[in-house]
Amino acid sequence: MRIHKSVVTPLGIFTLASEEGALCAVFPGVPDPAADHGLGRIVEDGFEEAELQLSQYFAGRRCCFELDLETKGTPFQRRVWAEVSAIPYGQTCSYKELAIRLGDAAKARSVGAALSRNPLNIVIPTHRVVGSRGSLTGYSAGIDSKRFLLEHEGSESTAALRVQCAAAAGVPA
Repeated sequence: MRIHKSVVTPLGIFTLASEEGALCAVFPGVPDPAADHGLGRIVEDGFEEAELQLSQYFAGRRCCFELDLETKGTPFQRRVWAEVSAIPYGQTCSYKELAIRLGDAAKARSVGAALSRNPLNIVIPTHRVVGSRGSLTGYSAGIDSKRFLLEHEGSESTAALRVQCAAAAGVPA
C-alpha cells in the first residue's frame, strides 16, 4: 500500500511517499489532491525516520541516509543512482565524469536523463552532479534548490561532517 505525507524543509514543502514501508519518493511540492498521482492516501504517521534523517541532514548532522528505499527504474537508471549515491557529501562530479565511471563518456546525456527521473530527491543526491565546468545545470527541484544544497554541504558549519563522511567512504575530503 502506498501512503504519502508532505513535510516542511528549508527548501519548502516536500512530499514523502512510501510503498510497503519503504521510502519510494521525495519530491518538491504538494501533490494535487484532485489528480490521480498514485501516491496513495495522505497520512500523518509512518515517516518518522525519514523526517528525522532529513532534519538531521538540514541541521548539518547527517551526510547520508540510512533508510529502507524502493527505487523503481530501468537497470541503467538504477546504476546511475547507485553511482550518484557514492559521491561523497560536499563533493561534486560532472555528468561526463559520471558517464565515464559507468563505462561510456558518450552517455553523459543519458546520465542526465536518468538523474532527472530520480524519485528520491536529496536522499539520492543528484544535486551533486554538475556541468563539466562546475556549472549548476538541471535539477528537478530547481537550480536554486541545487545551489542551496551544495552551499549547505560545502559550508563551514558542515566541514567536520565532510571530513567524517569522506573518511568513512575512504576518499580525501
